[in-house]
Amino acid sequence: MKNLLSILAVLLLISSCAPKSEWVKNFNSGSALGTSYHITYISKEKIDFQREIDSVFEVINKSMSTYMPTSDISKINMGDTTVVVDHMFRDVFELSKEIYDRTNGYFDPTVGSLVNAWGFGPGKQMQLDSLKVDSILQYVGFDKVGITANNRINKADANIYFDFNAIAKGYAIDRLALMLENEGITDYLVEVGGEIVAQGINKVKEKEWVVGIDNPAGDDQPKILINLKNTALASSGNYRKFRIDSITGNKYVHTIDPKTGYTKNSNILAASVIENSCAKADGYATGLMAMDLEASKLVLEKDPNLEAYIIFLDNQGETQSYVTEGFKALLLE
Repeated sequence: MKNLLSILAVLLLISSCAPKSEWVKNFNSGSALGTSYHITYISKEKIDFQREIDSVFEVINKSMSTYMPTSDISKINMGDTTVVVDHMFRDVFELSKEIYDRTNGYFDPTVGSLVNAWGFGPGKQMQLDSLKVDSILQYVGFDKVGITANNRINKADANIYFDFNAIAKGYAIDRLALMLENEGITDYLVEVGGEIVAQGINKVKEKEWVVGIDNPAGDDQPKILINLKNTALASSGNYRKFRIDSITGNKYVHTIDPKTGYTKNSNILAASVIENSCAKADGYATGLMAMDLEASKLVLEKDPNLEAYIIFLDNQGETQSYVTEGFKALLLE
């Protein structure tokens, strides 16, 4: 959903004059969750976890893919009240409720009906006016849904539509990281659609993992470079994913304001969030994009585990950035 991070200088080639490393770089890449993935992990010998990687993506899709009509979330969205969700769905549901509360409702996975109506989801796009937007808004609100002790979903209205795409990708990365750790891997970099978990270091070069954050101006060069170690990074932005109405020429960005029901054309261009959990980083990055800058600062100040880099336009239309102290400490000069 948010291909905003580019991996740069992650694993440099060993120069011919350098001694041979005792460590081996293993690498898997491909397509999943509607985007691409790149997974690097260091070991003492050549190994391949492709089958295990595919299995993680498979169970995530079966649970939470709105693009698969047979997934649990699709069945729930179609009104099936008999679905018993798995522990991953419950994890994401409960984490979504936490972020929903802490962002004052600006992160809201029940915004799915609006995502579809504005043309950014698997559902039917609509020609919207104020009356239609208001009619859909009655089905939005994470305070209108719940989960029972036996893992069934309650909805205040059958038309409420779940869309976990703004957090499920981060959660999938956390599951991939857990899989690698269960296999005894302590040094790895997992990237799916620009969201990242970095653990340990690149032992082949004895250097920390380095990633770049894209420039909203469209420059091929990254806006900034940062060191990542034992943490996760996720970003969201409006400067790439948008659509232009072929009739009116109006531009609609993919961030939906759950308060108003309209796409959010704000002065916030992009938000990158660092947190121990990639699912949390993913959810908060989406929430911050729907908020104004001052409200975002309040959210960040209340949670010491959150660090962020927010790119915005000032009153003169100039690009500026807001950087928390913890994020600033990771910047490469």
